[in-house]
Amino acid sequence: MKKTFDFNNLFTYDLANNHQGDVKHGLRIIREIGKVNAAAGVRGAFKFQFRQLDTFIHPEFRDRQDIKHIPRFVGTALSREDYEKLLAAVIDNGMYTMCTPFDEESVDLIHELGITIIKVASCSAADWPLLEKIAAANRPVVASTAGLSMNKIDRLVSFFETRNVNFALMHCVALYPTPLEKLELNQIRLLNERFPQVPVGFSTHEDPDSLIPVQLAYALGARLFERHVGINTDAYTLNAYSSTPEQVSRWLSAYQEAVAACGAENRSPATPAELASLRSLMRGVYAREAIRQGEKVTRDKVFFAMPLQEGQLCSGDWVEGMEADADYAVNQPLPEAAANASLPDEEIIYRIVLQVKGMLNEARIHIGSGSEIELSHHYGLERFREFGAVIINCINRQYCKKLVVMLPRQKHPYHYHEKKEETFQLLCGDLEVEREGHRIKAEPGDTILVKPGEWHKFHTLDGAIFEEVSTTHYNNDSYYEDERIARLPRQARKTVIPNWHAIHKEKG
Repeated sequence: MKKTFDFNNLFTYDLANNHQGDVKHGLRIIREIGKVNAAAGVRGAFKFQFRQLDTFIHPEFRDRQDIKHIPRFVGTALSREDYEKLLAAVIDNGMYTMCTPFDEESVDLIHELGITIIKVASCSAADWPLLEKIAAANRPVVASTAGLSMNKIDRLVSFFETRNVNFALMHCVALYPTPLEKLELNQIRLLNERFPQVPVGFSTHEDPDSLIPVQLAYALGARLFERHVGINTDAYTLNAYSSTPEQVSRWLSAYQEAVAACGAENRSPATPAELASLRSLMRGVYAREAIRQGEKVTRDKVFFAMPLQEGQLCSGDWVEGMEADADYAVNQPLPEAAANASLPDEEIIYRIVLQVKGMLNEARIHIGSGSEIELSHHYGLERFREFGAVIINCINRQYCKKLVVMLPRQKHPYHYHEKKEETFQLLCGDLEVEREGHRIKAEPGDTILVKPGEWHKFHTLDGAIFEEVSTTHYNNDSYYEDERIARLPRQARKTVIPNWHAIHKEKG
């Protein structure tokens, strides 16, 4: 298996021509940025730019002073030996080496010097001869996207994916410096949504003293960052979009503040302090009249009031028709344990549907109001979260299409079909299928064929949504290994929800 590079929380410091063609000056920048990087405890990469000037610039234009960039490129050129010294300093300062090649010969030099990461500049992101050379280099690649249409970004992503390149994308605006109103930071979110499998970052050229952009970029999903660096001296004046070591230090601190403020990427349980604060404002459930153990607790038999006492059932967890777990006198609080008594089937179904809707919303899969929803519960509703699946029946003609949703750690028992041939395609999550005793671990996008008569079962760890495309489905065509399931009539194993949206409106 190809080893992939971890782009997350990588900070690239672009030297560009700020070494000014002066190796001692370049070494000083590397050392001082290296100290800042180490003090912040982040993963740093120091980036150079390679151009083979003898061939990169047309010979008739090499000495022209009136064409943008050419005098600077020629005037700050370094030798291979100079770059070897600078690269050694980068490694000594605990950072990755990185380089932007602007021609194919420079990719060869990257190989020869053992540079770890290749950067694709925005101006080269549609330079297909150069990109072919970069894709063949077998190195992690970071590609900037300034000025590219979405069609061109799509082509770039497809190009790297088909060549199995380990790459990341950078949102970038090629204005130097970039005014705040031109940063277009929402493009970070757009790239993340369009290419969820690709790390997305932010290559920045705004005023180095402006710290809000890096924080917004992180909040919008950027996970790698880049900015130009340099040092002001009596001999060299830094440009308006490059950062001094002191500015880089403040930039990294602003990033770390954003990470702390944004918190975890997945929703975790609330802290005890937050829960205590909320509970102090909640209402508890109290008996309005005497309630006997085993009696159905309906709304007219309880009332909700402050305070919510320790261990008491709160109004938000009360369920119409729940079964009383003990006798309760008038005004007595009902305990939290009362909610653990057997729930009505309608409440169990409602909670399952809510969780499935959440998974579909997260996966951006929309279900039409005409779709029939079927809960498959092989050992009863009370064990649905252990064994079962939610089946969304979309089409059943000579061909059949279903969406199958499995909750975390749910299993579907061994069975086969006499008539139906089916193909599963995993859309999101994780899924392991066992077919005729052989285990198949599916990745999103994978398809698995199950022929008539083949025993199969499946399970998931963190939840899964997959599509089933098959020949016509017949209700009496599932044969289970477990005789307890096989003996049950179909209606005992299935709960059909004819109107998905009605449940939401009724309970919401």
